[in-house]
Amino acid sequence: MPSEDAAPQLDVDQILADPGVRIVVCCGAGGVGKTTTAAALALRAAEQHGRRTVVLTIDPARRLAQSLGLTELDNTPRQVKGIDVESSGGELHAMMLDMKRTFDDVVLQHTDRAKAAEIFANPFYQAMSSTFAGTQEYMAMEKLGQLHARGEWDLIVVDTPPSRSALDFLDAPARLSRFLDGRMLRLLLAPARSGGRSMFSLVTASFGMFSKVVQKVLGAQLLTDLSGFVAALDSMFGGFRQRAEQTYRILQARETAFLLVAAPEPDAVREAAYFAGRLRAERMPLAGLVLNRVHRPAVPDLDAAESLAAAERLADLGGHEATEDVLRAHAALVQQARREQRVAERFTAEFPAVPAVSVTAQPADVHDVDGLRTIGAAISRT
Repeated sequence: MPSEDAAPQLDVDQILADPGVRIVVCCGAGGVGKTTTAAALALRAAEQHGRRTVVLTIDPARRLAQSLGLTELDNTPRQVKGIDVESSGGELHAMMLDMKRTFDDVVLQHTDRAKAAEIFANPFYQAMSSTFAGTQEYMAMEKLGQLHARGEWDLIVVDTPPSRSALDFLDAPARLSRFLDGRMLRLLLAPARSGGRSMFSLVTASFGMFSKVVQKVLGAQLLTDLSGFVAALDSMFGGFRQRAEQTYRILQARETAFLLVAAPEPDAVREAAYFAGRLRAERMPLAGLVLNRVHRPAVPDLDAAESLAAAERLADLGGHEATEDVLRAHAALVQQARREQRVAERFTAEFPAVPAVSVTAQPADVHDVDGLRTIGAAISRT
């Protein structure tokens, strides 16, 4: 794609082969091929570079499992069989985040079984661990931290949710700290820290007024559940915050490489630029941009105007309908390629130093390992 002339060329193989790179995070808008890109990179790292690789998807779609020939993915890494690693010695494993199970595992790891049972039975915990906004992203940070700490993997490839959710992925530690340090939570913890009295029996006037106001908003039962949840988790709060901040520092380190994935469409490129700005502000290592589904005409030297003019001349002559159709289709493809180039140049103009590579649009959706190999080779230009 001509716009790449203005941007450095992204060398994906150099990233995948570098033993100093242990985490690759793929992020971008929804529907741009991010899950497929993550799986293709993980497969290539295992087959071509001999790395023991695990790919973690946070997207609940089943495309990753299907493309890797697995019947299902869950919270435990599963080895992908039938790939070509005989000469490289690599391995490929895949998993999909189960946020409730991850939360449960964290609770079990940091409390005794009696306390864990109390937490699991709390209605507020049941809601928070399954449906609360932000829990998925925080648990993704937990799971990434767990995988990294185990030291079993040469490379961890993370497929994030659409980019605004991926920003939540970055914001999870700070948001958690704000939640844990908030005035409301400190007030809710006061009864538990003063001998376990019910929150509604506190004698302080200030808290009595506070509890009445919150009770009107949340309801007495929810407030009671929340108080019990906070009291039960009190001993774990420091560990939550510490682990989240540690993982955040890992994401800032040189062992991590962020890859933006986009399609040559205005919204997707705008999201990629927004995310690139955040990464730069947070001093996180942005390795490059993968521009998916780019259209390229088979005869780039024949421009749209010439193609349409030739089609018109053939129409006047008559008897060349098939050739006319080909020429008109070529003209439409050239026009589409130019539109895509102009869209891609918006990102390059804002981030001229970010390396980029484009991947030609495939004739069909990727649904197996061979398709992933094709994508991996296209990204790596081999």
